[in-house]
Amino acid sequence: MTSDVRALLRPLMKTVVLLLTVALGVVACLLVLLVMVGGSFAADREMTQEYSTCLGKSNGVTTEMINCILAETMRQDARLNENYKKLISKLPTERKNALVEAQRAWIKFRDPNCGFYADPEGGSAARMTANECFLNATADRAKELRLLADDLP
Repeated sequence: MTSDVRALLRPLMKTVVLLLTVALGVVACLLVLLVMVGGSFAADREMTQEYSTCLGKSNGVTTEMINCILAETMRQDARLNENYKKLISKLPTERKNALVEAQRAWIKFRDPNCGFYADPEGGSAARMTANECFLNATADRAKELRLLADDLP
C-alpha cells in the first residue's frame, strides 16, 4: 500500500519542485527589477556613481548586488558621519545634546527595523532586502543631516 501511495505522490512532488523552481526564478527577476527601479531613487538619496556602476556590472547576480549594496552602505555611513560632525559643530550645547539623543534613537530604530527584513527563511532575497534597508535608511539620514547643517549659518 505504501508503495502505491509513493507512486501516486511522485508526479505530484515533481510538479511541486517545478513550481518552486519557477517561483524562485520569478522572485529573482522581481529582485532585479526592484533594484533597477530603485536606481531611479538613487539620485534622490544621493547615492554615489560607484554604486550605480557596480549594480550595472552585477548583471542581476544577487551576491554581486549585495556586495554593491554593502560597499555603498559604507560610503553612505562615512557621509552620514561627516554630515553629523558638520551639523553638531554648528549647534549650541543644548541642541547638541538633543541631536546626540536623536541620533542614538535613530540607530536603535534602524538596526532592528532593517534586521527584521533578514528573515532566515527568506534566503538571499531577504538578505538583499535587509541590506537595502540599511543602505536606504543610512543614505536618507545622511541627506537629512546635510540639509539641516546647510540651513544653519
